[in-house]
Amino acid sequence: MIELVHIPEPSLLFRHGQATLDPRDGLTLFGPLEDPAIGRIQWAAVGPRSCIDRMKKWVTRVQGPVYGPPGATARPLFPGFESVFRTVWDSNPVLELEIPADEISRRVHNADKHQRVFQTADLYVEKILQARMDEDITPTIWCVLIPEEVYSYCRPQSQVPTSEKVQPANRLSKMDLRKSATEQFLFEDMKELAQEYTYEANFRHQLKARLLPHLVPIQIIREIKIAEADLVSASGKPLCPDSTLESAIAWNLATAVYYKSGGRPWKLGAARDGVCYIGMVFKQMEREADTRTACCAAQMFMDSGDGVVFRGAVGPWFHEKRGDFHLDKKSAKEIVSMCIEAYRKQNGKSPKELFLHGQISLRDEEWSGFMEGAGSETKVVGVQIRPSAAIKLFRPGDHPVLRGTAYLVNEKSGFLWTKGMVPRLRTYPGREVPKPIFIQICRGDSDIRTVMADVLALTKLNYNSCTFADGVPVTLKFADAVGEILTAGPFAKDSGHPLPFKYYI
Repeated sequence: MIELVHIPEPSLLFRHGQATLDPRDGLTLFGPLEDPAIGRIQWAAVGPRSCIDRMKKWVTRVQGPVYGPPGATARPLFPGFESVFRTVWDSNPVLELEIPADEISRRVHNADKHQRVFQTADLYVEKILQARMDEDITPTIWCVLIPEEVYSYCRPQSQVPTSEKVQPANRLSKMDLRKSATEQFLFEDMKELAQEYTYEANFRHQLKARLLPHLVPIQIIREIKIAEADLVSASGKPLCPDSTLESAIAWNLATAVYYKSGGRPWKLGAARDGVCYIGMVFKQMEREADTRTACCAAQMFMDSGDGVVFRGAVGPWFHEKRGDFHLDKKSAKEIVSMCIEAYRKQNGKSPKELFLHGQISLRDEEWSGFMEGAGSETKVVGVQIRPSAAIKLFRPGDHPVLRGTAYLVNEKSGFLWTKGMVPRLRTYPGREVPKPIFIQICRGDSDIRTVMADVLALTKLNYNSCTFADGVPVTLKFADAVGEILTAGPFAKDSGHPLPFKYYI
């Protein structure tokens, strides 16, 4: 059964049940699927004064149209926030939490990367948590505004220039860190210092991880993304975004803020009733003595478009010889049972079908656990999805293969081009020859065309941006990011409760 077919572009639903192919068309013409319960965006601004002022100016600017490049269908005009979302976003935040710029600068130049990131993130965490205790107002979204030096020096591979480094008063050696995993330090100051090394040296992941137990939805915004021409580098070169990207930034940031404030911008128009999708997430816990130790989580997406993350078991899931992750039967059963129970609470019944998406195939033991966890009312299908360079397609003319083109190898597998020429945009929004993803039904029974149509539809459920589509389905799009946040701190072993997807992205 070798066959070349085209999977039709999935539509999205907006207000009044209206459907379009491009989310920007649907929001402009009809408005979002539903409004936030509060009716307006109650936002807080957290950061140095210069960033807060820039953010207020930017919110004022996006009340009106933000133009894209002339004639660029792939980067359309942003009509204005209230025109798009039918919701008010006041230029003035309900809370302004100012962090001294010189204090940020002092901390981001710490020579020790763990202390540098922890202490910088601490400025934001303390401000937010203190405001939650002291203030009567509860913002629906906290805009964390970071100057460019935080972005430059608070990532895993960041290096502070030697001439600008500030040596810490104390630091832990690798031997001290290994010792702290099994023994307690005698002195309190050393205990506090050791805590800073239990977090990943990544500002974004650490900040989200530390606020996760407090259910604080945040949107991290680099100053450069909302800057005007007055923001320049040391050499005098403007750091403001390329003018051709201004409308794209407005679409992406506005949609993310709207979603995290409680609104749902759109949902799948071709969603099949009673179907849910689970993306399996594994992240090796590098600070554990046993190198096989990994955290497992599941991202569940329902036909409504809602997403929930379940923190699963921690165990020896990593197999060093094979370089892959697999659960035991008990843990596989537990994580699917949690997903089924959450679906029942929201829909009043079990799902008819459950599709498990992952980059590796499923072993007999974990598949048996998944089947038991789902019960007799739910049909389970295991789907392997991974990028592939095994095949390329070319077509005559100036444009690459159409998005949605599928090369069916057999009844269980095939290649799907989720990137390619998009007729609605009259262009291919990419630079390289598009590569397909390989899709294989590795467990259970389903029609390969149906599975491919589902995968193509799930590339359009990323509420953290507002583009025509992504190259991978949302079940796998944020897998690494979710795993990083779950293991960015010392609390991965606490299974916790399922949380909406907005706290992770």
